[in-house]
Amino acid sequence: MRKVEFLDTSLRDGEQTPGVNFSIKEKVAIAKQLEKWGISSIEAGFPAASPDSFEAVKQIAAAMTTTAVSGLARSVKSDIDACYEAIKDAKFPQCHVFIATSPIHREYKLKKSKEEILEIVKEHVSYASERFDVVEFSPEDATRTELDYLLEVVQTAVDAGATYINIPDTVGFTTPEEFGHIFKYLIANVKSDREIIFSPHCHDDLGMAVANTLAAIKNGAGRVEGTINGIGERAGNAALEEVAVALNIREDYYQVESPIVLNETVNTAEMVSRFSGIAIPKNKAVVGGNAFSHESGIHQDGVLKNPLTYEIITPELVGVKKSSLPLGKLSGRHAFVEKLKELELNFEESEIVSLFAKFKRLADKKHDITDADIIALVSGTDIANPEGFHFENLHLSSNSDDTITAEVFMINKDDEEIAILANGKGSVEAIYNAVDKFFNQTVKLLSYTIDAVTDGIDAQARVSVSIENVDTGTIFNASGIDFDVLKAGAIAYVNANALAQKENAGEIGHRISEKDY
Repeated sequence: MRKVEFLDTSLRDGEQTPGVNFSIKEKVAIAKQLEKWGISSIEAGFPAASPDSFEAVKQIAAAMTTTAVSGLARSVKSDIDACYEAIKDAKFPQCHVFIATSPIHREYKLKKSKEEILEIVKEHVSYASERFDVVEFSPEDATRTELDYLLEVVQTAVDAGATYINIPDTVGFTTPEEFGHIFKYLIANVKSDREIIFSPHCHDDLGMAVANTLAAIKNGAGRVEGTINGIGERAGNAALEEVAVALNIREDYYQVESPIVLNETVNTAEMVSRFSGIAIPKNKAVVGGNAFSHESGIHQDGVLKNPLTYEIITPELVGVKKSSLPLGKLSGRHAFVEKLKELELNFEESEIVSLFAKFKRLADKKHDITDADIIALVSGTDIANPEGFHFENLHLSSNSDDTITAEVFMINKDDEEIAILANGKGSVEAIYNAVDKFFNQTVKLLSYTIDAVTDGIDAQARVSVSIENVDTGTIFNASGIDFDVLKAGAIAYVNANALAQKENAGEIGHRISEKDY
């Protein structure tokens, strides 16, 4: 049984998802959860992109105790220098250098010959190797690169000091058979007197990212790269939770050992979902709401007789707890705190008073409180926007002309409560018009979705919104959780607007785009 490492790039490639903008606080929280999940290395970001990105990588590097931290760098010395400064204090620092190699990228984007690219690889991997003990190199768009030239590029990187060789399927073009062949070919032909670990980085444009990743492992890859919930550019990346569970369930076939703590899988997926503002689809493999549901009578009968008839993954394997929470409005603070510890939720002692007060308010409204309710209650605190603006409350009234008046109470950066009045044809429109008045900026609501945290008429609601900053065209996602669906929607809209205002103030750096490569 050989060991396979896991590298997570949710905080770098995942944040390139349209609308996803993690705050530094959220990035550090996700990184800590990834470490708890068992991730071997975290690609924390692109330090050269902006001061905000640099600071996020630096804080993540300082927070990790067992997990390596990597920063992305183009084949540019200033990028590598930024990586070094951001990650130099990490316990296990790594640098990830890349350049495109496929014919279409060479001709139209880089406008460089094969020989020029080889020189760039040699120069910059050598430069990185002087500053880092561990250097990863990626030939971008590797799966559309001529195989003999790909070998030449990889050999050049290895000779220059690369420790890891990442083979990206940048546009999700390849198939499992082709991708497996690439790994088998490279591993057999790259020459080195030290261990070189190969890894896949697959995008999901044709829906084969996980299959391609598993094919790479089967053919010798020693590290997996992907994101939580498959977030990322366009159709996203290989979903690491799916890869981890597949390796566990089909250990007989893949014959590899994973470092992932599988019963932390759902906690990890839900945290990334909350902070990204992207809901997990009900039918998503491993962590979707329907992953362990059985509607068909034949399936139900089989599961009751033996769960293995239709469940190859047990809910407990990935951290799904079936029991309801035996707490109610008469429960005391001690019992509440013990339940938080049992659920392994992250909280500070200073937060207990406010969390318990929220629990009491929830218990007054909801008779049966489940583990999911408590998780949502605590996570609702986490997703409060980090920019200093907070939704406090709202009042609605009907008018004789069938319009609605919303009075929205907000807390500004100076911790002052401000009340804003606005009208609308419906409750949501009135509330959002009031929030627009507060922020005084032009945004367009692109989507508004509601998801119940738990089952039943008294379920807490999670509302996810996407807005577009009309001035810049940037999309922002955000979520809100509350027992009242209108309040949940208000929280989500406030959080998204706070991100747009941060961009307008010039505090959000640019993303790596194709033109930057």
